[in-house]
Amino acid sequence: VQLQASGGGLVQAGGSLRLSCAASGRTFSQYAMGWFRQAPGKEREFVAALSWNGGNKYYGDSVKGRFTVSRDNAKNTVTLQMNTLRPDDTAIYYCAADGRGVVAGPWMGVDFWGQGTLVTVSS
Repeated sequence: VQLQASGGGLVQAGGSLRLSCAASGRTFSQYAMGWFRQAPGKEREFVAALSWNGGNKYYGDSVKGRFTVSRDNAKNTVTLQMNTLRPDDTAIYYCAADGRGVVAGPWMGVDFWGQGTLVTVSS
């Protein structure tokens, strides 16, 4: 599976952005999909994930209630809707795919990474 993330940019605090990840390959619907982020000088952090059928959604504590992850298996895409953005959401956001197909908590294994898209939130 090849992953291509897009939708990053510069936004003011309190604003919204919508990230998309387009996947190639006919087996997309078998993968659990998710998002991670990495801020300058920090470790990569889990953001959100959902199972192959769109169920079992999990979020990192810092984004709960503000971010929503979804997928469209017919279009081979996964989306991260980010609302009420804060300056500490500034990071490179990566989409990821897990061949096990199911997520059972706020974590996921990763078999494939996308290239990342930069989100910058100004105060």
